[in-house]
Amino acid sequence: MIHTVKAGETLYQISRDYRTPLSAIIQANPHLIPDRIYPGQTIVIPGFPNIDTIPYTIDISTTNRILTLLHNGVQQKQYPIAVGRMLHATPIGNFIIINKAPNPGGPFGTMWMSLSKEHYGIHGTNDPSSIGKAVSRGCIRMHNHDVEELARIVPIGTPVLIHP
Repeated sequence: MIHTVKAGETLYQISRDYRTPLSAIIQANPHLIPDRIYPGQTIVIPGFPNIDTIPYTIDISTTNRILTLLHNGVQQKQYPIAVGRMLHATPIGNFIIINKAPNPGGPFGTMWMSLSKEHYGIHGTNDPSSIGKAVSRGCIRMHNHDVEELARIVPIGTPVLIHP
């Protein structure tokens, strides 16, 4: 997996976002100078598949509150979602799914899929009436049966594009 550094990112935060030890990232990038990363620089994140080998993409429109599953660029299915509320906006950008956790407990419904942005994910909900609204703390909420279906389809490393 290749990560392109964004303005303001640090190597430490990148390692936290991908839940990958800093030492493993440094080892996978022998020419990297850890305290001198810059926007546009590419960094290998070990332990994730090459995005080019994954046929799926998840496209999320925060404005329309729709998650679209694409297979080789062709729309397969759309799901209604809830997104972040004021002061807790859903992050905009390109991410990947880095892990899956069934039955995470609490308000996260029956499935949690972490994004490569610390503290954010796609998950179910114990409040299905929230779907279609801007009510979360930035995560993408789905009906439990929808997020379970999505988690069965997409592999770890699936690209997730979040946009307005």
